[in-house]
Amino acid sequence: MRIGKIERETKETSIIAEVNLDGSGGSEVETPIAFLSHMLSTLATHSMIDIKVKARGDLTHHITEDVALCLGSAMKEALHGSERIARFGYAAVPMDCSLSFAAVDLGNRPYSAIDLGAHGQNIEDMAVEDVVHFFESLATSMRSNIHIKVEYGGNDHHRVEAAFKALALSLRNAVSLDPRRTGVPSSKGAI
Repeated sequence: MRIGKIERETKETSIIAEVNLDGSGGSEVETPIAFLSHMLSTLATHSMIDIKVKARGDLTHHITEDVALCLGSAMKEALHGSERIARFGYAAVPMDCSLSFAAVDLGNRPYSAIDLGAHGQNIEDMAVEDVVHFFESLATSMRSNIHIKVEYGGNDHHRVEAAFKALALSLRNAVSLDPRRTGVPSSKGAI
């Protein structure tokens, strides 16, 4: 099993994140941020990655950032060097009025380009800038490329949920094992 677990304790937050890349999409998520909890459960469901997160802290921004850092680090740990993975994944997801695209490369080079095109400053109990920062922090700690573009949508909740679902499907593809591959998916021989 490809499992990773990271614990982070600071003066601002206490986070435990655990993933099973070969799971069934189960989630056990406890955060004080209802929208973040909803998105993490959505990410688990559609990526087929089991995700457990227990988070507490002082501010929404700090909790969001540290959850992303721990989740990304747990995924990186679970990849065990990236042997035999597909490495790349991409998806397009409609969510009612919204359409989102996502692409990932688990190539050990952190980069993110996030365009949610949100109309407001908040979605439920979360600032839009914190949602963007979640994706950026996830890419950094996972040492991956994450590109997300929400093409259109009149409802910010649906825009962001489509983005999480597209990321989930992209990750599902990227972490999947390729039965034809031996070693790492790189012409350099290393990721």
